[in-house]
Order: sequence, then C-alpha cells, then structure tokens
Amino acid sequence: MSGFHEVRFPLRLALGATGGPVRRTDIVNLSNGREQRNQRWRNSRRSYDAGSGIKSLADLYAVLEFFEARGGQLHAFRFRDPFDWKSCAPGETVSATDQVLGEGDGERAVFQLVKTYADSGGGWARRVTKPVNGTVTVSVDGVVKPESAFEVDATTGIVTFEEGHVPAAGEAVRAGFEFDVPVRFDIDRIEMNLAHFDAGRIPTIPLTEVLA
Repeated sequence: MSGFHEVRFPLRLALGATGGPVRRTDIVNLSNGREQRNQRWRNSRRSYDAGSGIKSLADLYAVLEFFEARGGQLHAFRFRDPFDWKSCAPGETVSATDQVLGEGDGERAVFQLVKTYADSGGGWARRVTKPVNGTVTVSVDGVVKPESAFEVDATTGIVTFEEGHVPAAGEAVRAGFEFDVPVRFDIDRIEMNLAHFDAGRIPTIPLTEVLA
C-alpha cells in the first residue's frame, strides 16, 4: 500500500476511541410508497474519532508528534479498533480454527486472511491486510500447523505455505489472528487546547479506513 507507515497509533489512545463500520446505500422512494435500496459500496469502511482518548498533556503531545510524523493525511498507519481487533468475538481466545481462508487443491499455496461476519440471513467476508506480527495461527483440516509450515506477510495479510506443507485437495484452511485497521487522519489540521496546566484536549481526531 503506497503512502503507508507500518506504525501503530498509540494504543492507550486508541482504546478510548469511538467509531465503527460505515456503508453507503442509495434509497429511492417509489410512487407507490415502497422503496428501492441499492448498495453503493461493496465493502464497509471503518471510521473513528480518537479525540475522546486524550486524557493528559502527554497524550496530547503523543498525538501531535504522531500527526506530524505522518504528514497529516499524507501517510496512512495502523490503528487498533477497540471493538473488533481479532479473529474471534470479544472475550474469546484466538484459535487456529476461527476463520475459513479457503480450501486446498493440492497446488494452491497462497491464502488471504479474512474475517467473515455472518448470520442466518447473510454474510460478508472482510479482507484482513494488517495482521499483528506473531499472532497468526493456521490449521489445515483441523490440525494446527507449526510456524515453520507457513509464512505470513504482516503488511498484506497473505499466508504462504512452505513447500511440503501445501494443503491437499479438499482440506479446509483456517486461521486465527489479531489485526490492525489501515487508516489515515481525515483532517490536515488538529485543534489543541490546554484544559489545565497538566491536561490537554483535542475535541476531535477523525480517522478513516484506507482500503487496499
């Protein structure tokens, strides 16, 4: 991803952020009172506000430094979603069987990390492109594979099986992982003020997801 810095927004500030997924839907009201809905975006896009995470002057300076190092909106970076940052549900432990990546055919060695959100009415598979280094576990047909059996590109979320470990035909490939969201600042100006001598405040720090 061009214009991307492989650094994470300060975690202590991200934990106080608000936000979540955004979708775009066109709704047309028909003359008979009914409506027609059309999906404008194929994928959702996360949007956050990290301003509420600022609690001290040290926090304020950390954001200032991080903002300047990214050149404002110029360079994207990693951000940990405080609500959705691993392959399983909140409160659960990451497992090598959490998410289905695909099915082996005896030749395919490359699989993209994904996280699927689904219920009985439908579902959506989200590409995970920024896994956290050292957190990815992989299983083939329910058997957890050793780390020597595959490589994970932490900058793209691509899992590549080593020679001799390529999944056989019909074998389900699954994975568990922690991940960050690629985002950028959605402003080129940050408003700061000192609430007290040792406390700072930034009313809003909008962040928007950058889709690869």
